[in-house]
Amino acid sequence: MNDYLPEGALLIKEENRRLTESVKSLEEALASNRTVEAICVVCDSEHNLIVDFGFMKGIIPRNEGAIGIEDGTTRDIALISRVNKPICFKVVGFADGMALLSRKQAQLECIEDYINGLNNGDVIRAKVTHLEQFGCFVDIGCGLPSLIPIDAISVSRISHPSDRFCVGQEIIAAVKSIDRSMRNIFPKITLTHKELLGTWSQNASSFSAGETVSGIVRSVESYGIFIELLPNLAGLAELRENISINQAVSVYIKAIIPEKMKIKLIIVNAFDNPKINYNYKYHINSGKINSWVYSTKSSDKIIRTDFI
Repeated sequence: MNDYLPEGALLIKEENRRLTESVKSLEEALASNRTVEAICVVCDSEHNLIVDFGFMKGIIPRNEGAIGIEDGTTRDIALISRVNKPICFKVVGFADGMALLSRKQAQLECIEDYINGLNNGDVIRAKVTHLEQFGCFVDIGCGLPSLIPIDAISVSRISHPSDRFCVGQEIIAAVKSIDRSMRNIFPKITLTHKELLGTWSQNASSFSAGETVSGIVRSVESYGIFIELLPNLAGLAELRENISINQAVSVYIKAIIPEKMKIKLIIVNAFDNPKINYNYKYHINSGKINSWVYSTKSSDKIIRTDFI
């Protein structure tokens, strides 16, 4: 079992509450070298992180705030952005009426005991930290970052990762690649998400010809309009005026054609401001993936991902 989860996972646990409820319990966390969590309340002018236990305060000196701060490979925004959020740390001592803490030591242990054991295809838990046009950054353990490129988020194309994720969302992802050639202590890990959301057949089995269902417009082309029915399934609708990208629509399913991986649709109605459903049905949620084939067995077009 992975004991090194994204920041915030420990905060709700009874054991974490017990280890942060008194000076004596913090001393126990120090003696046992346990990683614990609390809310960061201040990032001071020197970029030290401060937590308030109620009975005393704790300080994480700037250079102990994250791996890479000291050598400049991690920017100070990584510290500033932690205010009002959970942070993990080791208790390393006491001085001047404050607990001395180190987030860096918690991250180093996470790398040694968890991150360095990851391999391509491993399915892991992650937590969305911020979104950029090119992809989604996630915490894969103790605040350590990884990226899901936008084209790896889902089979159905999206204009921005916010079409799929929101900050703070807990997700499942698979390790796509690990670059251990860099000089940094922390390897560069790239994740993928779409393989966990099911194949064409798995997604298409939720629908039947003759049904009218909801969807989201993802692309308007000269030959038709692509409608997303599920994150890994889109159909092509006949052209209709006054339809724009990201509109919500109701569509009539005219035909489902597995050998061509096509779904023919007719738009019935269009609406603004579609409601995004962040609760995904994961067809794979643990273990390891060696290869994944999206295509149907009868299709001439092969869409697959090989992890090894």
